[in-house]
Amino acid sequence: MQTILGSGGAIGTDLAKALKQFTGDIKLVSRNPVKVNDTDILFSADFADSLQISKAIEGSDICYITVGFEYNIKVWQQKWPEFIRNTVAACVQHQTKLVFFDNVYAIGGDNVKHITENSPISPTSKKGEVRASLDRYILEEVEKGKLEAIIARAPDFFGPVKKQNSLLMNLVYDNMAKGKTAQWFGNPDVVHTMGYTPDLAKGTAILGNSPDAYNQIWNLPVDMNSLTGKEWVKLFADEMKASDKIQAVPVWMIRLLGVFIPFLREMPEMMYQFDHDFNFDSSKFINRFSIVPTSNKEAVIETINALRNIAPR
Repeated sequence: MQTILGSGGAIGTDLAKALKQFTGDIKLVSRNPVKVNDTDILFSADFADSLQISKAIEGSDICYITVGFEYNIKVWQQKWPEFIRNTVAACVQHQTKLVFFDNVYAIGGDNVKHITENSPISPTSKKGEVRASLDRYILEEVEKGKLEAIIARAPDFFGPVKKQNSLLMNLVYDNMAKGKTAQWFGNPDVVHTMGYTPDLAKGTAILGNSPDAYNQIWNLPVDMNSLTGKEWVKLFADEMKASDKIQAVPVWMIRLLGVFIPFLREMPEMMYQFDHDFNFDSSKFINRFSIVPTSNKEAVIETINALRNIAPR
């Protein structure tokens, strides 16, 4: 049995599809889980309850964490540490391997210019401090020999599933679809690597089912031909037959908009990811598994075509 905690998001949904290559026994766990594959087992759980987490993991060979708590620092500080401690404890109790789908917030400042598995844990934001504490805890439990685990890291991502959770889809695709000017946080002339959700999910499934991948950090597969904000906008504009004009959104404007849009209140401390070149290096994964990630251009085309096919007519 392979179990996904937080199965309802973009990564959890695509991961359930990807795991079909490896197993027919997939358990989807969330507050209100919905089948992705016909054979999926559904398990409703409150992730604030350690007993429910343990019951969800019981009988599982591998547990994947693709949970996405509300993007709010107070929520993160309250919920993430307890959830990770309870999940690790359950995995140890049930002798279940753990795969944590993580972001790169634990890496801060100039270190984002080239992010590898060896980049130092160096948070420069409050949300980064939360993520760093989770990574350290998991790595400590691995070091003690109590836990077999993988930290699978991903940059910002996009795709047609649950697109409301993607900055690229919110700022670029949604605006173009409405005939508005695309927006970009910070400096649109610096590089910003993006991941494509089907590739990230496939990579997570491969790692989980590769015994020699455990007890390590892995950067998930992305097209490493990183693009600038302007280049991302042009890819979408060309495919959507829209203007490639771009409105750069500076910090002061984000703070102002945050008065009305709670999500944006959380963004100013993350701007170091948008005013530096942000390069995510997945060569370790690509070399080990001989994977060629979907190109940025093809990923944009596939995403837009998928959305055209599901849009109301």
